[in-house]
Order: sequence, then C-alpha cells, then structure tokens
Amino acid sequence: MKYLPIHAGINIITAFFLFTITVFAQTKNNEKNPPNILIITVDNIGYGDLPMYNKDSPIITPNLEQLAADGAKLTSFYTAGATCTVSRASLLTGRIPRRHQLVNQLGGISGNYGVGLRQSEVIIPRMLESSPHQYATGAFGKWNIGFAPGSRPTDRGFDEYLGIASGNADHFTHVYAGKKDLYHNTESINRTGEYSTDLFANAAIDFIEKNTDQSIPWFVYLPFDAPHHPGDRNIDPDAENIWQAPDYAFEPYGLSPREEDPQKRFNAVVTAVDMAIGRVMKKLEELGVAENTFIFFYSDNGAFYPYIESGIQSNAPLKGAGVTLWEGGIRIPALARWPGKIREGSVIDTRLWSLDLFPTCAKLANAKMPEDRFIDGKNLLPNLTGETIHSPHSTLFFEYRNFSALHWGDWKILREGDDEDWQLYNLNEDLSESNNIAADNEEKVIKLSAAFEQKKDEINNYLKIEHMFQKEN
Repeated sequence: MKYLPIHAGINIITAFFLFTITVFAQTKNNEKNPPNILIITVDNIGYGDLPMYNKDSPIITPNLEQLAADGAKLTSFYTAGATCTVSRASLLTGRIPRRHQLVNQLGGISGNYGVGLRQSEVIIPRMLESSPHQYATGAFGKWNIGFAPGSRPTDRGFDEYLGIASGNADHFTHVYAGKKDLYHNTESINRTGEYSTDLFANAAIDFIEKNTDQSIPWFVYLPFDAPHHPGDRNIDPDAENIWQAPDYAFEPYGLSPREEDPQKRFNAVVTAVDMAIGRVMKKLEELGVAENTFIFFYSDNGAFYPYIESGIQSNAPLKGAGVTLWEGGIRIPALARWPGKIREGSVIDTRLWSLDLFPTCAKLANAKMPEDRFIDGKNLLPNLTGETIHSPHSTLFFEYRNFSALHWGDWKILREGDDEDWQLYNLNEDLSESNNIAADNEEKVIKLSAAFEQKKDEINNYLKIEHMFQKEN
C-alpha cells in the first residue's frame, strides 16, 4: 500500500474541513434565504424551432439563448403529456397521466369550465404550503385543466392568478368559443387589445416585485399560451385567422406588422415570447434576486403536424408531432438556470421529464412531499448541478390515446395501437426513429414490453387501492 506524505494528508484534511464548512454555510444560508422558483412554459414550440437546438432556425430568441448561456440546455427532456391539458396536469401533480387520470385534452366550454383535473390531486402550490418559508404563489397564463369551482388556480393553492381558463383563446380579445376567457383570480375581466404574452409577463413581474419588496420568497408558474394558434372558433367573425403577434415583434426581422407570410408571422410570435421572458429576467436583476432564483423553461409538447408540413414549425431532427408519442411529440426544448449551482453553458443529455419539477420544487423550498399518494417525478437538482449524469428513472412510461411507448436506456419501444406490434428504436443511433429494428431484436422487445406492462399493471392496481380507500373514507 502506498501512503501519502504527511503534508499531503494534512492538505487533504484541511481541504475537506474547509469544504464541510462551506457546504454547511451554504445550507444555513439557503435556510435563511430560500430560492425563488420560476417555471415558464410555452405552448407547442417544437424541438427544432429554437436556434439553440436547430442552427437552421431563423427565429430570433436572444433572451432564451442568454438563459441557456447562464445555465443549462437539456437535450433529452420529455413532457409526460403529448398535449396541452395532459402536459399541464402532469407538471403540476408530478404524476403519470394514468395515475392522475386527466389523460385527454379538455375541449370546448364544457370541458375547460368543468372539473378537469381531479380535485383530490395535490398540485405544486398546495404542496409548497408545507414549506417553513411561507412561499407566495402565483400563476399567470394558460390554465386548461378545469375551471369549475374547486378547480380554479386560487381554489387549488395559488395566491393569485391572471390568465385564460381554456387552451387557445384569441391573443388580443381573449375570447374562447365566443366567451370572454380571461380571469383575475375567479373574476372575469376585460383587457381587450392587450396581447396575452405581455399580459401574463406583466402580471408575473408585478407579483414578483410585490413579494420581493416584502422579502417573501415566491413561486411563479408562467404558462404562456403562445405560440399556439388561436383556432377559427375563437377569432372574431370579421377578423382574419393569422398568427397573432404584436407590432413590435416584427421589428427585429425588419418586417411590417402586415406581413402575410405565416412562417414569418409565427417567428414574430415566438420572438414576442422571448422579449417577454427577457423583461422578466431584467426585473429579477433590478430587484437583486436573479442570483437566488431557480428558473426552469420548457415547451408543453412538440409542434403539430399541420404547421410542420407547411414549413412553419420544426421538430427536427425528430419524427412525429404533438399528440403522438414519437420523439417529436414528447422530447422538447428545456433550459434551467440557478447561478452558482447550475454550471453556465452546460449541456445535459440525461433523460429527465416534466414530472421531476414537483419534487424539485419541494426540495428547493424544503417542503414536504405528500405522503398519501405516489409521486412519479424525482428531484432533478443532482443532474442539473452536475452531481450525477445518471437519470433518476430506469424507464419512462407513456400513453396517449392509441399510442404507447417506453424508454429504457438508449432503447425505445412504441406502438400506434394496442393491437399493433411494438416497434423498437435505438435513440442513441437513430434519434429520428427512421429504422424499426424490432424484427432483429426480439429479446429486447420482449424485455421492454414486459416492463411497460408491469408499469401499467402497477398503476392500475394503485388506482384500485386508491378507489377502495376513498370509498372507505
């Protein structure tokens, strides 16, 4: 056995001692100054829409690029839901869709103004009530998981809300299917003419400023409804249904707001979101809280087929689109920033997903995780801070409508119907899922499909026990 010189041993002991003191001091500082938490989502931005993921993208997004430069870009981050409603319910509960039971898109007035997500589900702001730091919580943007009494944001734990109840209201009139859809807390309000992206960002900024001035830590959920296209039923009968962007968002492109090219108009919509995020970031700097704020940004799901096929959007190099379980539907752009904790300019390729934000928020706020239900997400801070490169998940389980899929290591199985054969892809070698190699790898298909069925059975049995428990109580 080789022994270190005495002075080397002393140096190691001294270094360890100093490291221990530093960690202890940081821990004590976090107890006194808990981090603020900002979760930003955008609506249907594809993996290939942003220049940082696709060098051929023409979209101008300097603030998102700065966010990535100041923190981490995630290249294997997944949404647990392939459509808007399911994605949001999964983020807020930390649970697989089959477990929280909101497995389909809410549609129409009856859907969006119904119960939506089961009222027995615990969402992030309710969980944060267990934090000793008494976080102020605000949501500003697209809700889309039910707006019946008991289902609205302020009924479910948020202190303040300003946003649309539905999914894709007109960005300027805030009308959905002929109904005014904009609310402050539970009161319908009229802010016609104000662009929704700016409305939501401004409300978030006001909330942040108010609570920072009072030295109250805050959690802000900022789900933009852009760049989602409004849809014909939400547009004034006399108006043209085009990608809606404010005049100022065309200026970086040297375009007139009367530009007719749909791709160029879409680009301006995304740039308007980028500008709004930039204003939020600037406010954090002005208030002196940027260094103590954890920020996570991601898209709720991939871009949809009509806009990919017309060349307006891109999920490149991925196959498929939103509402599918091909990579283009569920692998999404994501960024994280926490100065001094997440290394600047880092790229994280570890397989993570949106469910992980629930336990991550609990860890950040020193809050207690619910003990009466299973949370599928895992704390992703060790991955973001470089403590580990290994995923906290052995597998990722997906279902949406006729689609089923499971990831395990580099491998993915997918089928487009329960009666269809499983397809198999090695994502490390074939990210675009162009080569189904199931026929040559029967044993791997058997192994992954068995894992899928085991997970499905586990969740079904869990729901049976949950139902029995609820009947008894």
